[in-house]
Amino acid sequence: MPAILERFSAMSTTESGLQEGPRPCVFIHTNERQMLGARVAAYALKRNSAHAERFDVRLLKTEDHPFIRAMEGKPFPRNGVTREWKYDDLQSFTPLRFMPPELMGYQGRAAVIDPDIFAVGDVWELLTRDMGGKAIFSRMRSGPKKWSGCWASSVMLLDCAKLTHWRCEAQFKELFAFERDYMDWISLKLEDPETIGLLEDEWNDFDRLTADTKMLHNTRRLTQPWKTGLPIDFTIAETFPPFPPVGWVMRWVQGQCPNKTLPLRYKRHPDRAQERFFFGLLRECLDAGLVSEDMVKAEMAQNHVRHDALSLLERTPALAA
Repeated sequence: MPAILERFSAMSTTESGLQEGPRPCVFIHTNERQMLGARVAAYALKRNSAHAERFDVRLLKTEDHPFIRAMEGKPFPRNGVTREWKYDDLQSFTPLRFMPPELMGYQGRAAVIDPDIFAVGDVWELLTRDMGGKAIFSRMRSGPKKWSGCWASSVMLLDCAKLTHWRCEAQFKELFAFERDYMDWISLKLEDPETIGLLEDEWNDFDRLTADTKMLHNTRRLTQPWKTGLPIDFTIAETFPPFPPVGWVMRWVQGQCPNKTLPLRYKRHPDRAQERFFFGLLRECLDAGLVSEDMVKAEMAQNHVRHDALSLLERTPALAA
């Protein structure tokens, strides 16, 4: 068996439960629109760890949590603006990033990542780092949101025993009672700042791939490498705090579109190395039988994956071992 498959054979990725005890686990929260990315992300975590047998990977899917769909079309506050919850939005999975402590029985270490985040380094270094008594480690958001104190909860290291106040379903429902603002929640502004430690940017590198990158985050949705050319399927932000008129214009334009999204298509990622990295990982998933060609075709048919994905895979060079 090739070395990469031997390493991956120890992977205990599960979609339906955890093993006994406080074994560290990385949770990838996702929905159907990002399922291929989530599977590739799960593979990368194990592929690039020298300790693949010592931690679990679990996919958290919106379809397994009916309370996410139950709020379809209902209003909630987001950064001071009232929005309607859309289950089919590209990022409808985000509330599930607050579920891992419950699933761990409020014990042990967990990490949670978005489905568009791909391990370049060894996640075991993250799972075993000294947290210094903090409950959460995360990096700051970039741009204006950084200066307003917003944390990037798209990658979090969690000490689950210190997060017994996290109740994902109940707190999700508080949004629709207008008792909780989505942006405050997702940016960790509702947490005691003293309980949050600062994670190095390399563990959540925003569309930057360097020799120091530990986790590559294709966070700019418009240029996600596996969606190039497809019609966009996410809701454009309606508020831009530094320049509110931009938000007004965006809302007007969205109002002209029946799906409340701009009539745009995903663009090609400007960094070809990041495109090659994703498709190199996907190629290995196909070779290992972890993703099938039929699965890729089905995702293409649903406009979840770019239509030239299979031909692009044929031209993608193999990744370094």
